[in-house]
Amino acid sequence: MIENLLSNWIMQFGLQEDVSRIVSFLVITLGILIFAMFAAWIVRRTLLPILVRIIHQNSLQWDDPLIKHRFFHKISWFTPLLIIYIAQDVLLQDESILSDILSRALLAGVVVTTSMSISALLSALNEIYTAISQKRSAAIRGYTDAARIILYVFCAIFLISLLTDRSPWGLLSLLGGLTAVILLVFKDTLLGFVANIQLSATNMVQIGDWIEMAQYGADGDVIDISIHCVRVQNWDKTVTSIPTYALISNSFKNWRGMSESGGRRIKRAINIDLSTIRFMTDAEVEKLAEIKILTRYLRPRQKEIKSYNNRHEVAESVAVNGRCQTNIGIFRAYTQEYLRQHPQIHQNMTFIVRQLAPTETGLPLEVYVFSKDQVWANFEAIQSDIFDHLLSALPYFQLRVFQNPSSFDFNCAFKQAE
Repeated sequence: MIENLLSNWIMQFGLQEDVSRIVSFLVITLGILIFAMFAAWIVRRTLLPILVRIIHQNSLQWDDPLIKHRFFHKISWFTPLLIIYIAQDVLLQDESILSDILSRALLAGVVVTTSMSISALLSALNEIYTAISQKRSAAIRGYTDAARIILYVFCAIFLISLLTDRSPWGLLSLLGGLTAVILLVFKDTLLGFVANIQLSATNMVQIGDWIEMAQYGADGDVIDISIHCVRVQNWDKTVTSIPTYALISNSFKNWRGMSESGGRRIKRAINIDLSTIRFMTDAEVEKLAEIKILTRYLRPRQKEIKSYNNRHEVAESVAVNGRCQTNIGIFRAYTQEYLRQHPQIHQNMTFIVRQLAPTETGLPLEVYVFSKDQVWANFEAIQSDIFDHLLSALPYFQLRVFQNPSSFDFNCAFKQAE
C-alpha cells in the first residue's frame, strides 16, 4: 500500500512508527482532497456551463427549473466524493482508525449531497408540474414540502447513525416510541399537510385567486400555496402569510366566481333628497321627452296614463287623484335605459335599478348591474363614468342629491338672512 511506503519513507527522518503513520495518512488525505476539489472545480467550470448553455438554448421549458434550483450544481459534488472513495481504497489501509473516520465522513457527505440534490429536484418538479399543467390548482407544493421534510428527517437519522455507529433502523424505532412528542413538535406541519390536501381536493383556492380574509388582513391575489402557509399579495403590494390550515378552519371570500362569470358587479346607490320628489306636469314631461333615450319610453307612457285618467274621469287639476308621472320615476327609467345602451354593461346578467327604503339621508336609488370588464382599474373607471353622468343628469329632472349641510350652506343661509 502507498500509505505503508510513505510511512516507511517518513520513518527514515527519525520519526516513530505511529507518528509516521499519522503523517503519511494526513499527507495522502490532503492530496486526495486537493485532487478531488480540483476535479470538482474542473467540472463546475467546464462541464456545467456547457450543460447550462444547452438547456437555455433548447426549445424545452420544463428543464429550466432544474437550472434555476441548481440541481446539476449540487449533483456535481458527487465528483469529488467519488474520487475520494476510489482513492481511499487504493491509497489507504482499510483497518486503520483514521481510514474509518474518513469513510464515515465520506458517507456523511454522500448523504448530505443526496439530500440537497433531491431537495432541489423536488423544488424543480413543483415548477415543472405547474408549468406543464393547464390548471392553476395543479401545484404540488404541499406534497413536495412534505417529501422534503421526510427527506431531512431521514438525512438526520442517517447522519446520527454514522456518527454514533448505530443502526438507522434502531433510531427509527426509537422515533416510533416518541410519537406523541413528534406529533406535538410537528403539529403545524401535519395540520398544514392535511389542509393542503383538502384545498387541492376541493379546489377551494388556486394560485392567482383573489381572496379576502379579514382576520388576517388579507385582501389580494394568492401567489403561493405551501404546506405551512398561503401567501397573499395585497393590493397595496404587501404580502400576508396565512396558515394553510386556517383556510380550512375559518371562512374566507374567494372572488374566483366573479372572474369566471365574465362580469363584475356594480352595486351603488344615489341618495335622492326627499324634498325634491314630486309629480311632473304635462309640459315638463314633454320637455323631458326631448331626451333621446327617454322618447320611446315617455310618449307611450304618457298616452297610457292619459287614456287611463280619461277612462276613469279623473280630474287633472289634482294630480294625486289619478295616475301621474313623477320625476323620480322618470329618472329611474332614464337610468335603466342609459345602462341598457351602455357598451360596457353586461345585459345577460342581473340588471336592476331599484329604490331602497327611505332613510334619514334620503331615498336611495340603487344600481345593481355587472360590468363586462373585470380589470380593477377599468372597472372603477366604468363605474365612475356612469355615476358622473347620472349625478350630472339629476338637475334635468328637478332632483337633488341629499347632502348634509356644510359650513358653506350655513354661510349662504346667513347672507340671505342679512
